[in-house]
Amino acid sequence: MAGIEIDDTTADTLQTLANTTGLPLDAYLAQVAAEKRRERALDEGAEIFRQVTSGPETVAAFDAE
Repeated sequence: MAGIEIDDTTADTLQTLANTTGLPLDAYLAQVAAEKRRERALDEGAEIFRQVTSGPETVAAFDAE
């Protein structure tokens, strides 16, 4: 794993958060990264949905079905 440098305050905060979940820091950070990827995918999907459903012709076609 590549090393990264972060300030002591951030490192302490992350370690405390990991401790509260009962996970080692690396596993906690992997979990956070996975959650953030899911959040981004959901946000992107919601934006695409809004774009697709914003057209009146799309709404009319949906209602017709």
